[in-house]
Amino acid sequence: MALVNCQECGKEISEKALMCPHCGFAGGGRLFGYEYRSQTELFGLPLVHVAFGYNFMTGRPRVAKGIIAIGNIALGVVAVGGVAFGGITFGGVAIGLAALGGVAIGVLLALGGLAIGIVAIGGCAIGYYALGGAAIGAHPLGGNEQDPEAVEFFKRLLGSWVEKLAKTGQR
Repeated sequence: MALVNCQECGKEISEKALMCPHCGFAGGGRLFGYEYRSQTELFGLPLVHVAFGYNFMTGRPRVAKGIIAIGNIALGVVAVGGVAFGGITFGGVAIGLAALGGVAIGVLLALGGLAIGIVAIGGCAIGYYALGGAAIGAHPLGGNEQDPEAVEFFKRLLGSWVEKLAKTGQR
């Protein structure tokens, strides 16, 4: 069995391989996903790591890990993905210091359909300060409850329109 260089990344692979185990290239394209890892690193992590699809060799999903991580599953200082973990996260499920997503769990700030965090804004918001259709927490502002301290907090954070929102929601 001879080794040849991958047409896409240049690394050695078996001449009988269906695809490159390093980059996912399969002759006419990428069969099982895509992966890009920048040469520049900070703290041992690539500055940018993009990973989609499955690793052909392991059969497991590719995971993007980097300062900026983008992929189906992403872990990074800034993470964007279907499932994103890190500092600032964007995704279907986003978990981080600040999170934006369908389900957002943020230590400090969460924005999403379901938002859980110290400051939570969303359809269903659960937090110390919560703003949403259903707001649950120490200081909720929503269709179900309107705490005066929450009105003042969100007014400072988002502007005076919040006060109008609170007045229209009063019973």
